Amino acid sequence: MDQHINFHATQPASAFYNNDKYIRTNFMEAGVQYMFNRDWGVMLEVPYWVRDYKGAYAGNNDGIHWYQNNSIGDIRIQGMYTGLSEDMSTGLLMGVKVPSGDWTYPPYDRDTQIGTGSTDLLMGVYHLGTLPTKLGTLPLTFMERPFNYFVQVNYDLPLWEQDQYTPGREVDGAVGAYYDFGKVGPLSELAPMLTFLAADRTRDTGNNAMPADSGYTRFMVAPGGEIQLGVIRAYADIEVPIFQNMRGYQLTAPFATKLILSYSF
Repeated sequence: MDQHINFHATQPASAFYNNDKYIRTNFMEAGVQYMFNRDWGVMLEVPYWVRDYKGAYAGNNDGIHWYQNNSIGDIRIQGMYTGLSEDMSTGLLMGVKVPSGDWTYPPYDRDTQIGTGSTDLLMGVYHLGTLPTKLGTLPLTFMERPFNYFVQVNYDLPLWEQDQYTPGREVDGAVGAYYDFGKVGPLSELAPMLTFLAADRTRDTGNNAMPADSGYTRFMVAPGGEIQLGVIRAYADIEVPIFQNMRGYQLTAPFATKLILSYSF
């Protein structure tokens, strides 16, 4: 993700008003999910970030410098309960994010650090289903295969801070639809997908925060798709903002790309 467009409220703004000039981040993550039985499971996500930063700390847009920091990010551990319905289509998530990421790299402000330094409570809910032709009727199908949809909402609540900085509370949501063509050549799954993403984050707080230039509301559209070959599954998308409301002056990205490779064991 390349952040280089300075935004204020809902419009691009002059770069003069923001000492942050450019942020490029490569996000890599290793994760595992294990189901103990039909109803209960656990997930572990270990991120690693490579972040390049260009900024002017003198406050007058002079003396611009480049910096780079690489670090493990904040690790997430979550439990999963899928027993709300017989078909396991609805599930609950709850866990914690621990302050394992580097939040002390000297050239970076606290809101630019790879880690937040906070311990957060994570809560989520999701639901999977088939699109109906009309409310309460048979599923919408094509070539005798149904169109599917999914909905997910996650809430991130910081509980404990470090060094007088608390990141904002964040709600993230996704709603999407996909169609699985089934077996196509060597592939056992070929599923184009369209997802709409939403996020709302409150302002950061604390003496080492910059509340005036933090927090946002944004909506994105993410066309993508998933394929499966044996026990290997690959998902890719491109996430493009369609609305952004940034508090203060912040850098935004014109798009972000994602690739997920998974192995079923």
